[in-house]
Amino acid sequence: MAKFEIVMPKLGESITEATITKWLKKPGDKIAEDEAIAEIATDKVDSEIPSPVEGTISEFLFEEGETVEIGKVIALISMEGEDTAEVAEDKASKTKKEDKKKFEKSVEITVSNGQPESDEAQALPAKGTSGRFYSPLVRNIAKEEGISLAELENIEGSGNDNRVTKDDILVYLKARKDKPAEKADSPGQAIKIEKSTHAPDVKPEKGDEVIGMSRLRKLIVQHMLASKDTSVHVTSVIEIDVTNLVNWRNKYKKVFEQREGEKLTFTPIFIQAIAKTLRDYPMINSSISGDNIILRKNINIGMAAAMPDGNLIVPVIKNADHKNLLGLAKSVNDLAIRARNNKLQPDEIQGGTFTITNLGTFDTIFGTPIINQPQVAILGTGAIKKKPVVLETELGDTIAIRSMMYLSMSYDHRIIDGALGGMALKRIGEYLQNWDVNQTI
Repeated sequence: MAKFEIVMPKLGESITEATITKWLKKPGDKIAEDEAIAEIATDKVDSEIPSPVEGTISEFLFEEGETVEIGKVIALISMEGEDTAEVAEDKASKTKKEDKKKFEKSVEITVSNGQPESDEAQALPAKGTSGRFYSPLVRNIAKEEGISLAELENIEGSGNDNRVTKDDILVYLKARKDKPAEKADSPGQAIKIEKSTHAPDVKPEKGDEVIGMSRLRKLIVQHMLASKDTSVHVTSVIEIDVTNLVNWRNKYKKVFEQREGEKLTFTPIFIQAIAKTLRDYPMINSSISGDNIILRKNINIGMAAAMPDGNLIVPVIKNADHKNLLGLAKSVNDLAIRARNNKLQPDEIQGGTFTITNLGTFDTIFGTPIINQPQVAILGTGAIKKKPVVLETELGDTIAIRSMMYLSMSYDHRIIDGALGGMALKRIGEYLQNWDVNQTI
C-alpha cells in the first residue's frame, strides 16, 4: 500500500504560510480524487485543498489551527499501488523532527557572557499561556521588536480563533511606536510603552444580540483603520453626462448576453476608462515607500465585490490596460461570480495598483471611499440617474432629460495634490462622457 503526501500548496508569490482551519475528513476516511481534504486560511482569503489522488486518509501531521509553511507535508493518504510507504514515512518523520528541533530551539534561553538574557529577549513558544497559537513569522517579528509573550497575549487577533496575523502585529507596533515612551528609572529597567487608544467597551443591554465578527470582517476593520492612519485622504467629486454610454449599453446588452451567455455591466466600461487615465497620469498608479514614490509599471485594477455575508473582497484584474472591452467584461464577470462563491485564489486579490468601488449598485449617488493600501487612489462610481440638465446648443440653452452620475475619487494628499487629482478625475469623466456610440463589442 503506497502512501501519498499532501503538501501545503503554493498560494501566491507573497504568501509563505497558511493556517489549517478545518480538516474535512478524519483518519480512516475514504477520499476521492479532487475531493476537499481541508479548509485553509491566509491573511487574504480562505480556500480548500483538494486531494489529487483517491485513497484512505492515513494520518494528519498538523492540528486544526496550526499555521504551516508552504510546501510542507500536512497529511498522508494510503492508496493502491507500488509500496512507497517507507519513503513517505521517512519524509514525514524528517518533517516532524525538523519541526521539533525548531520548537526546542524557540524555547531555549540564549546566553550572553555567561548570563541568561531577559524574558523579552528569549524566543517565544508557539503557544501562549492562553493556548493561542503564534505562527513562526509572528514570533520572529515579536522577538526582533522585543515583544514579550505577555504583551503578545494582549494583542487583538483578527485570524481564526483570535490568532494574531502579521498585519495585526505590524499595526500594533506602529501604534506602539507612535506613543511616547516613559523614561526608565535605571539602565536595567525596561522602557514602558503606552498602548494605543481603543474605543471604549460597549456593554450589551437586555434584548441586544451580540454577533462576533468573522475573520474576514476583522481583516477589513484592520485594513480600513490602517489606511486612515496611513494616507491623508482627500476626495474630489464631479458629475458627468453618460447618456451616450447608457444608450450604447442598452443597444448591445441583449446581443452580448445571447452571444456570450453573460451580462454586460457598466463595471468593465469604467475600468477601461480608469486604465486609460492611469496611463495618462502615472502618479495616480503609484505607491509610497518611505521617502520614495514607486511608479507602478503594471496597471492592475481591483474591483470591490460584495459577498453573500455582506463583507467585501477586492479581486484584481491584472494588466487591465492590455485588455479590450470584451476581455474586461469576461474578467469582471468571472471574478465577481467566484468572489460571491468564495472561490478566489490568493493571487487574484493581490497586486492591485488602483481600486474601483461601484457605489451605484446600491443606488448610492456618491460616497467618499477609503484608499486600499498601499495604493494612493480609489474611484467611487455613483448611481446613474435621469435628470433635467441645461444643454448649450447653437440655438441657445435648452433643458433636456439626461443620464447623469457622480464620480468621487479619494487620493493620498501626501503625493497627489488637488490639481493632479482633479485632472485625473476629469479625464476619467471625459472618457465616459465622450463614449463612441459606433463601437461594437
